[in-house]
Amino acid sequence: MGNQRTLNLRFLAEPADVNFGGKVHGGAVMKWIDLAGYACAAGWSGRYCVTAYVGGIRFVSPIHVGNLVEVEARVIYTGRSSMHIDINVLACDPKSGDRRQTTHCILIMVAVDESGHPVSIPEWVPETEEDIQLKDTAIKLMDMRKQISDEMAILFGDRT
Repeated sequence: MGNQRTLNLRFLAEPADVNFGGKVHGGAVMKWIDLAGYACAAGWSGRYCVTAYVGGIRFVSPIHVGNLVEVEARVIYTGRSSMHIDINVLACDPKSGDRRQTTHCILIMVAVDESGHPVSIPEWVPETEEDIQLKDTAIKLMDMRKQISDEMAILFGDRT
């Protein structure tokens, strides 16, 4: 199954996923994002993968119990052992089929061996103009994360 770049998970939002306000809680959505990111990264690399980063998460609209939820994941950049995964969460009433975006973010997953050490993965090479733009965006976001990390180290000191 290696080198599968995209993955879609589909399921119904259940009552156990709801917060006190009657909508699916963010923690449930983040779990779904992590599951789709893992499956996508493992499908691309053919390896066990761990989450290294979740960023830019935006909760755009609520998900309700009974909504059909679709979590779309796709590789948009690869490093030596890491994969940047674009995640888009959509929801709809299964009776109407009108899909709407509910959440979006970027995940970075790292392929590891049995000892937990990073291992090399196949490179993803963009082929379309959209893919080139996605890769360029991933690179810009990496630079921004580095700047944020540097600022956080200044503010809070190195706590590693």
